[in-house]
Amino acid sequence: MIAIASDHGGYQLKEHLKAYLAAKGITCEDFGTDSTDSCDYPLFGKAAAQAVADGRCEKGIVICTTGIGISISANKVKGIRCALCADALSAEMTRRHNDANMLALGAGITGSMLAERIVDVFLNTEFEAGRHARRVGLMMDIETD
Repeated sequence: MIAIASDHGGYQLKEHLKAYLAAKGITCEDFGTDSTDSCDYPLFGKAAAQAVADGRCEKGIVICTTGIGISISANKVKGIRCALCADALSAEMTRRHNDANMLALGAGITGSMLAERIVDVFLNTEFEAGRHARRVGLMMDIETD
């Protein structure tokens, strides 16, 4: 199960990606918003991030106009490593090296076809562990400092 959320600026891309993932047999839990009416991205980013952090969802995708605000919001939830990606290589490397468990996209930056590719790479790339596991551990230790 993939957690997915957006604000009004990311709503259309969120709906597109939900349909895209559903066609691939991937289930999403939608944490809002449900329209293009102006709303506050931290509420939706937090809700999706909490579902990933508590294990209800395996990974998450959050979307706002730039991806910046909603990624910052998601990263405030303990246990979350949300990476803002605008290309497939970044999505690949954040999974391989950072074991990112959430992906942020900017709907005003990334078109739907590129977003599909980024999501595919993010969801299908495995964490390499090894030396990267130590670094991810050090990163996560910052939450308790």
